Amino acid sequence: MPYMALNRAIMPYDRTHNFNVSFVAELPFGKGKNWASSGAASKLLGGWQLTGLISAYSGTPFSVSASGTSLNLPQSTQRANQVKPKVAILGGTGPNQSYFDPLAFAPVTTPTFGNAGFHSLRGPGSFNFDGGLFRQFSFGERWKLQFRAEALNLTNTPHFANPASNASSLVQNADGSVRSLGGYTSISATTGVGREGIDERMFRLGLRLTF
Repeated sequence: MPYMALNRAIMPYDRTHNFNVSFVAELPFGKGKNWASSGAASKLLGGWQLTGLISAYSGTPFSVSASGTSLNLPQSTQRANQVKPKVAILGGTGPNQSYFDPLAFAPVTTPTFGNAGFHSLRGPGSFNFDGGLFRQFSFGERWKLQFRAEALNLTNTPHFANPASNASSLVQNADGSVRSLGGYTSISATTGVGREGIDERMFRLGLRLTF
């Protein structure tokens, strides 16, 4: 059967590449260190630690759909027709910018199923860097005060969602050129995959007292 092969697809949560690394580094200042090992500079600069968490991973798969009107399924969608053997990833983000070639797919206008595979394209990957600066102050033998300064998504890198992918939203001119994307192939949202579900950069300060 010609459509059997189209039922094979990767899972929608698949990420081909996933890289994570964390680190803690004590700054080389203060008593016993290479620089500012004595005097006021030692007391001011000594004891600070840097921490970081870096994540980088591939985007998630998505399918290109089309209107189901030709199958007598109003208000429903089905597969689009892939009309180019390879789909160019243009990488555009934002309104009226195409993430992938909008002319690589076409709506289905006959009472048949489209030939585009499920989850045949992959959305944009993500990069996130959380950083922190810490220092602990001791007061006697029991009391300790830790100062914490953290930056979530330190590089303020947006984590883009997958693009809109209904080929029937595309409006073309008589010569086949694009008149309006209608949102098709455009990325208009972020996914909020930063720590605590916050996509934009966020700073926070804290104190921790132990005794």
